Amino acid sequence: MLILLGLAMQGYAITTDLASSIPKPLPSSDHYQNGRFQNLAPQETPGFKKMMGVLKRYASEERIDSVPTKPLPIQQITRAQLDALDDKQLHLVKLGHSSVLIKVYGRYWLIDPVFSERASPFSFMGPKRFHPTPISIGELPEIDKVLITHNHYDHLDKAAIEQLANKTKQFLTPLGIEGDLQRWGVDSKKILSFDWWQEYQLDDTLFAFTPTQHFSGRSLNDRNKTLWGSWVIKTAEESLYFSGDSGYFDGFKTIGEKYGPFDVTFIENGAYNRDWSGIHMYPEDAVVAHKELKGVTMIPIHHGTFDLSFHSWYDPLDRVYNAAQKEQVSLSTPIVGEIFTAKAPAIQNQWWKEYK
Repeated sequence: MLILLGLAMQGYAITTDLASSIPKPLPSSDHYQNGRFQNLAPQETPGFKKMMGVLKRYASEERIDSVPTKPLPIQQITRAQLDALDDKQLHLVKLGHSSVLIKVYGRYWLIDPVFSERASPFSFMGPKRFHPTPISIGELPEIDKVLITHNHYDHLDKAAIEQLANKTKQFLTPLGIEGDLQRWGVDSKKILSFDWWQEYQLDDTLFAFTPTQHFSGRSLNDRNKTLWGSWVIKTAEESLYFSGDSGYFDGFKTIGEKYGPFDVTFIENGAYNRDWSGIHMYPEDAVVAHKELKGVTMIPIHHGTFDLSFHSWYDPLDRVYNAAQKEQVSLSTPIVGEIFTAKAPAIQNQWWKEYK
């Protein structure tokens, strides 16, 4: 079952979410055809033969250091610490995997908040955390906005949404995900759903939902029934990009030309493999994507929390560091829970080398 859960996150529709149901038909869109969303560049849906080949690899291929052998470093955060942060700056905190907390001039935003012990529909099996979150949902202050990139279990956590439903003012989601959020207790009036390239201007802040090359699905029969994508956030002073999950594609250059440059890019950097390279980037591709987005500082995400592929837990960090050095990219590698500001110098700490 653990193998099947891992396969499902890479494009093999195997898992079942008993609490989810297929959303109703969505508005017409040039990338919504026959009841399903499509990537800008067509991607092959993994068939039975390929699935069996990957299953054989899981059963026979030797895994080296897929999980840490000792506790990883983490900085615990308190509500008092967050409240004490200067409201005249934009503060960022990696919470683990792809979850990010932002304090924006006194307001709090969460991106892809996953707080559960496992990235799975089950509490007793599935990819398990390497480390705890640096703060609990209960200790978080009131959240102004939650932004979601897509509905995979390592990005959309049902238990977290249920806890956040009454302490969050607004949820920004891809088309189709509003159905699940409402079933999990979120008031429909709090939800804004976005198609690719849709923008939302709020005071001096722009939110734009932009394309990625990925897929969606939480059950046997809902593949690509909801949309996936990335977020552009531009305040009066800062510009951020959050990739969600994606294979490398020319959309990064388009986004960079339209919305760049970005002070900080959070770029997917983990769960890659040759069998699903079209939907998850290699670290070297992630660095290229950052450059095409016209990013200043790159912060790699989507690694170091869950075992979702065949590589070691530290391979994404080793490879992205080497690629960034080669391409002269400013790479920032904060530990989980470390608080930093959007325009601060990159945190050049190769912390993972001590924990191999």
